[in-house]
Amino acid sequence: MKLNSNVPKGKLKDKWTQYKFDMKLVNPANKRKFNIIVVGTGLAGASAAASYSELGYNVKVFCIQDSPRRAHSIAAQGGINAAKNYPNDGDSIYRLFYDTIKGGDYRSREANVYRLAEVSNNIVDQCVAQGVPFARDYGGSLSTRSFGGALVSRTFYARGQTGQQLLLGAYGALMKEASGPNLQIFPRREMMELVVHEGKARGIVVRNLINGELESYAADMVVLATGGYGNVYFLSTNAMSSNTSAVWSAHKKGAFFANPCFVQIHPTCMPVHGDYQSKLTLMSESLRNDGRVWVPKKKGDKRHPNDIPENERDYYLENKYPTFGNLVPRDVASRNANEQCELGKGVGNTGLAVYLDFKEATKRIGLEAIKAKYGNLFDMYKQITGKDPYTEPMMIFPAIHYTMGGLWVDYNLMSNLPGLFVLGEANFSDHGANRLGASALMQGLADGYFVAPYTAGNYLAQADNNELSTDHEVFQKAEKAAKEKIEKLLSIKGKRTVDDFHKELGKLLWDNCGIVRKDEDLKKALKEIPKIREEFWKNVIIPGTADSFNQTLERAIRVADFLEMAELMIHDAADRRESCGCHLREESQTNEGEALRKDKKYSYVSAWEFKGVGKEPKLHKEELTFEDVELTQRSYK
Repeated sequence: MKLNSNVPKGKLKDKWTQYKFDMKLVNPANKRKFNIIVVGTGLAGASAAASYSELGYNVKVFCIQDSPRRAHSIAAQGGINAAKNYPNDGDSIYRLFYDTIKGGDYRSREANVYRLAEVSNNIVDQCVAQGVPFARDYGGSLSTRSFGGALVSRTFYARGQTGQQLLLGAYGALMKEASGPNLQIFPRREMMELVVHEGKARGIVVRNLINGELESYAADMVVLATGGYGNVYFLSTNAMSSNTSAVWSAHKKGAFFANPCFVQIHPTCMPVHGDYQSKLTLMSESLRNDGRVWVPKKKGDKRHPNDIPENERDYYLENKYPTFGNLVPRDVASRNANEQCELGKGVGNTGLAVYLDFKEATKRIGLEAIKAKYGNLFDMYKQITGKDPYTEPMMIFPAIHYTMGGLWVDYNLMSNLPGLFVLGEANFSDHGANRLGASALMQGLADGYFVAPYTAGNYLAQADNNELSTDHEVFQKAEKAAKEKIEKLLSIKGKRTVDDFHKELGKLLWDNCGIVRKDEDLKKALKEIPKIREEFWKNVIIPGTADSFNQTLERAIRVADFLEMAELMIHDAADRRESCGCHLREESQTNEGEALRKDKKYSYVSAWEFKGVGKEPKLHKEELTFEDVELTQRSYK
């Protein structure tokens, strides 16, 4: 099968404008005849659902949580990127496009990334209109920050929690529509099956998480906005309910999964503190605007950081990358922190941490200014660690945060399965092999508010769908498959907990398919994952019943999917024998130990076709062409 990205012809800056004009339209009176299902209520899902409803479509929205406002997006702290050039420091739509392409190691589509940069300015206006309290300076202008990988201040932030404020804006838009006739919200539902009829996505089967009932819903198109799969690693910065079940169901029904091995590793997380930890706490990348990263020059130096003099500190990012310093992109910062720890210079009890020091910044701008900028983050750090970052350096370490892989989509944000649209982190993304900080919120809202509402109309105007009832055998078959999976899980009655299997899988992935990868480790992982999966289906224990609120069963369903997903990730990582994004292939590096891409061989999107559990997936390639940027090895020196 040849993948068609449907990228329009013409000049880069004109593509989206012309494309919108060329689209087929649905007249206002006909919109009420169409039904749209949206799964997920984060920034992408909530904004898309609200937009569809405002246009006049009939919309059904599903979320795992008890309320749409509890989506994972609410945890994002740092900010959202936009090309508005308030500080007059040289930002522009083209520079945002260029930084994103470059930061993603040239593994994303030019046209999609330019569109993202183009609509980014609209997002800020939209959010301000919704009442999002972006920070303001004393002159009344919006205040911005610089994030890693950019030499301009384009990151808009709301004091406290940017994600929280943006999600409340989208949630407000959603609830306004929920009070009208066009939109229904179904909380506490988890998608189990995608329903495909005559080659098109036409509905879903969900499990009611309160009473365990399976429910079927039909529609003219399905939108998945369920986030990423970072929790396959067990320890990540994601909310506990973040999973891959919805997109994995779609993948098993024919939707291609693209670039699954590309994951974002965030450099400013609190280090692991014990064997019983279930989540890693993220701190905003904005800390790197003023904090200095360092380790002791001497290996195994266990002195208190305040007792280590300046001449015995290695400010390794500033020394290696003088132009960007502590503001190198996330992948570079993460890889270097890992390298320092492997050299024996890591700090803390585990040796898996580096210091982030605000002593100099406090002297430069004063304690009160530091409190005004980062007080909420400092307080959170103290609450969790018991250590005061105002008086001693923070400890940080990289952790799984975001996933750039996801279901393959074309320029319309539609998968290779007609009628299945995928938004936000759930698609294979505009970020390539690495995401610049503050761009996730940008993509979610761009997809939901400013792209998907147009492209949905273009599809529906030409869809020619037949009437389809949930009584149809295709729904009965999907319900039966979901029921059998649940019954099989509950019948095992083994001796190991779900979390025990999940931890084993997560450690295997982190060790073999994390920051540093090599051929022999990936081959080893490919042999080990089927063994873990086999034991899971023989020896997992799940108390309780299917017809009740059963969180262990919920986790088991997700871990069963993770055990399949992990194998695909390894296949993809093994295929890509180059260093790209955060991932250093030991077989592909410069003499200085920097990542070395192989553009002639790997300038493609890996789109994998499911061939059965335990069977080797089929690789399809979307070749990437670059007309407006020159592919160069990234340098931040």
